Amino acid sequence: MFNFFLKGSKPGVCPDRSGVIGLCDKFCFNDNDCPNNEKCCPSGCGNECVAPVIEKPGVCPFRPWEYIRCVKLCSNDSDCPNNQKCCSTGCGQECMVPNIVKPGVCPHKPFDSRRCFAHCSNDGDCPDNEKCCFSGCGRTCIEPDIDWLLS
Repeated sequence: MFNFFLKGSKPGVCPDRSGVIGLCDKFCFNDNDCPNNEKCCPSGCGNECVAPVIEKPGVCPFRPWEYIRCVKLCSNDSDCPNNQKCCSTGCGQECMVPNIVKPGVCPHKPFDSRRCFAHCSNDGDCPDNEKCCFSGCGRTCIEPDIDWLLS
């Protein structure tokens, strides 16, 4: 998907229209040229106003290389049920339950051999505001460093 962050841009992202030739009757230069909530997106013959795709919250999960699937089962998040996102499978796309990303950053902690097990895989596995962080040899839930948010 194309994502334009122009000054005055409207929410949402442009749908993937690769291989689609536009009608070329709605030329535009930026989102402000488009009516209602439509965005100015690339088409086969320039730019045209189209309805945006609204991305669902969360981040596509990491998939190891052995998970590669070459099937396109979705084009964008709106093709997916409930809170699932349209995620890359290496050479295709399919709907997946997203990882939750909480605010803050993982703190830099010294290596702790007691934390060598995978207690979590993403922030959604952790209670309250804790984040799933690498502890030196495993992943564990840790209070995030939020000092950078205050500066």
